[in-house]
Amino acid sequence: MSYIEPAPIKDKENPLESMMQRFDKAVDLLGISEEMYHILKVPRKQVIVGLPVMMDSGQIKTFEGYRVIHSTILGPSKGGIRFDPDVNLDEVRALAAWMTWKCAVVDIPYGGAKGGVACNPREMSAGEIERLMRAYTTALLDVFGPDQDIPAPDMGTGPREMAWLMDEYSKSKGMTIPAVVTGKPLVLGGSLGRTEATGRGVMVSALAGMEKLRINPYRATAVVQGFGNVGSHAALLLRERGVAIHAISDISGAYYNDKGIDIAAAVAYRDANKGSLEGFSGAEQIPGDDLLTLPVDVLVPAAKEDVITRKNVAGIQAKMIVEGANGPTSFKADDIINEKGIMVVPDILANAGGVTVSYFEWVQNRIGYKWTLERINRRTDRIMQDSFDKVYETSLKYKVSLRIAAYIVAIDKVSSTYKFRGGF
Repeated sequence: MSYIEPAPIKDKENPLESMMQRFDKAVDLLGISEEMYHILKVPRKQVIVGLPVMMDSGQIKTFEGYRVIHSTILGPSKGGIRFDPDVNLDEVRALAAWMTWKCAVVDIPYGGAKGGVACNPREMSAGEIERLMRAYTTALLDVFGPDQDIPAPDMGTGPREMAWLMDEYSKSKGMTIPAVVTGKPLVLGGSLGRTEATGRGVMVSALAGMEKLRINPYRATAVVQGFGNVGSHAALLLRERGVAIHAISDISGAYYNDKGIDIAAAVAYRDANKGSLEGFSGAEQIPGDDLLTLPVDVLVPAAKEDVITRKNVAGIQAKMIVEGANGPTSFKADDIINEKGIMVVPDILANAGGVTVSYFEWVQNRIGYKWTLERINRRTDRIMQDSFDKVYETSLKYKVSLRIAAYIVAIDKVSSTYKFRGGF
């Protein structure tokens, strides 16, 4: 019997579906041929692996892992590895395609990929996570490679897991190969600026959008949904540039202060409280969903996909949404957002700072030389600003939202590359 993908949950919007509907809209505007449409649509490779892992109890538990290579026409594929209970093939396929468009939008010579394992790292020991990551690496030795497919951290993984991946891959090759993965610890060839890179890109995108909307950052207000790596760094950097952060949230709930939250204090509290904001006294706790509808200038969704949907979009009062997470807005919410006149800086542009500095890390590994933090930040800021400007100009040319304009920029670059190379 052939493998049949599980149907999406009926009351939850499918991230792959949302991505494809936006893709289709951009393709229509560009006039892409049917042949090219199918080339761009179908992933180059999809891998499903079973991963037997010895748990601390002595029992063997088998996890299901995925790696999807969407495209390699611009260069080796690039994309994170997600450890999360909700990981599934549709989600990984959507995220892999998003990576293709994200790299193309910021003009980085990578294709898109994504990986994941359906597991709950919060309920696993460090030893169990290490054995799982090494098993995943071993299962994908023929997929990974510095010139083939370069993984990175994502939800549920970080520098520690990338170190284990690099070590397992290097042992199989008989030499140290730091360029096989990015997001590593600094001592193993990681890059300065990588940890805060995605949040920094969100900040640059938000300031660029505020300039177009004539919003003074020193009089602006914002809320940040999700206080992990991306959300907390975005909040810190926006605050440094004058924006008052009125609310933040994590899995424990949302925290609101109409005078502005001391973000540095919130980060310090979270780090000392096992990564949670629970009990934070610098703000009043409110229901998590209420954060999305607060009357502020900027809303930064930086947690998971599909948090802004047709069910709650009518209540959003922000003038601008800057997507720190991948796919936080469902396709069915787009038209309502556009009717309300809200500017959305889409995920494939706003959170591309992470892959930009991952690219810098890979380049440094290949040449065996480290750049300064000042140089990395300067180059990241320039790439993000130039990319925003190009997307904004495209939105004016085609009279479309920034989201569809970003897809137009990306699809045009990838399809043109196929045509110039003359082969598939």
